[in-house]
Amino acid sequence: MEKLRIGCVVMAAGNGSRFGQNKLAAEVDGKTLLRRALEAVPAHRLCRVAVVTQYPEAAEAARRLSFTPVENHHPDWGISHTISLGLGKLPEMDAALFQVADQPLLRRESVGRLVDFYREHPEHIAALGHDGVRGNPCLFPARLFPELLALQGDHGGNQVIRRHEEDLLLWEVPAPELTDVDTPQVLAQLRRDMAEE
Repeated sequence: MEKLRIGCVVMAAGNGSRFGQNKLAAEVDGKTLLRRALEAVPAHRLCRVAVVTQYPEAAEAARRLSFTPVENHHPDWGISHTISLGLGKLPEMDAALFQVADQPLLRRESVGRLVDFYREHPEHIAALGHDGVRGNPCLFPARLFPELLALQGDHGGNQVIRRHEEDLLLWEVPAPELTDVDTPQVLAQLRRDMAEE
């Protein structure tokens, strides 16, 4: 199954409305959330990586890593718009990995193992999880691309997964890797936890 063509969409376009500002510029242990997200992409296992963003600094960071920056002029149109923009830059792929940009403890090794796991089960949806609870990132086979492209507003892959629960497989990782930073309070707690380790 090594011949499977797998692309990746890094979703880094959101307004961070709950965070109150561009959270991708927030730092955890000296690195921005954006940098941590891009470093977690197992690029050597993927055919192409598209970074969908409204921020010039994120587009520039994508270029430096030889990823494809995709400008999102309408982040207010919701996550569905980010998904369609990203998929539009992944032609002829057999599957797409969707990675959010606000999981600062996500490890490249874990995402790489998820990609390898998917290659063994290419008809399924594969996602990272902990104790049977699904998290991100998620990998979708090309047969589900039309459903992803049909999403509207602030609805993401969750809707598609709910329609295909029987196809979902999880790769277990430690819970902290799945922590997403939606608010300044979560970020502050994460920093405290890391300082105590």
